[in-house]
Amino acid sequence: MNKLKVGMISFAHGHAHSYLRGLMALPQVEVIAIADSEKSRVEKVVEKNGLTYYEDYRDLLARPDIEVVVICSENAFHARHTIDSALAGKHVICEKPLGITVSEMERMIAACEENGVQLFTAFPCRYLAAVVNAKKAVDRGEIGDILAIKGTNRGTMPGSWFVEPELSGGGALLDHTVHVMDLMNWFTGSKVTEVYAYAATLFHENLKVDDAGMIHVKFESGAVGVLDTSWSRPKAFPTWGDVTMEIVGTKGTISVDSFAQKTEMYSNEVGKGQYLPWGDSMDHYMIESFVNALLQGKPAPISGVDGLCSAEVALAGYESVKIGQPVKLRA
Repeated sequence: MNKLKVGMISFAHGHAHSYLRGLMALPQVEVIAIADSEKSRVEKVVEKNGLTYYEDYRDLLARPDIEVVVICSENAFHARHTIDSALAGKHVICEKPLGITVSEMERMIAACEENGVQLFTAFPCRYLAAVVNAKKAVDRGEIGDILAIKGTNRGTMPGSWFVEPELSGGGALLDHTVHVMDLMNWFTGSKVTEVYAYAATLFHENLKVDDAGMIHVKFESGAVGVLDTSWSRPKAFPTWGDVTMEIVGTKGTISVDSFAQKTEMYSNEVGKGQYLPWGDSMDHYMIESFVNALLQGKPAPISGVDGLCSAEVALAGYESVKIGQPVKLRA
């Protein structure tokens, strides 16, 4: 069997480890190499899995046998890495947010289209069991037309480059809007037309970025949405965060608690209670769906345009915070 040969660019984002496990679990995939300018981030992974290491990602892109690259670099480098990958003829899985400006995301999408490669935005929350079943119920018409969605993505402050605006592009409002906003876009099948937001630094001292936010949106369909985007979980909290939605329709309501599949553990050794998740891996199913699409010659199930439509809401949110008024999105 001919295997899809994959390279990975940067392990700056921790999701890279889970994506690598997902890739290596697929018999139709062969992971060949990792590029990272900081060798210490990947040294153990490279040695454990017998992979080739490159300090310069362009050396990885120069390999003709690599067909797909997975980009988990700092947000500020997504555009450069994606565009260079497209020019090298590689399909791309890019970590969220797709980019940190609308113009660079448009360039990323255009580069992939012009070079005949697929661009997939990493939104694994679409593959959570609770989310999948809720979407099926909505599509069956069980709650009628969607009127409103209330969502949360409340997590732990990640530190590192995430709190350096020149690398991250923003704080919690950007980091935690994009996942659930993608779900809202997907469930409504509609585009956001207006954004009103609040952002501040409330939970951690001396941060250069926001760690709390609320974002309100209007959709073309007439539906409205509100999303709590924060790094509000303390270190003592049993888990890193949540993804929830309350979807209100003309005939009923659906509640989604994406990480409710858990076992509670209390350990003196750890020093705090823990939520131990169980069930299927959303990252595994996300990776598998993109791999299967490529092998079957189908479009990416979550596109670069999907990534743009989610991230531009967060970016408009920052503009709204700046001017204190709602911001209209382009048609």
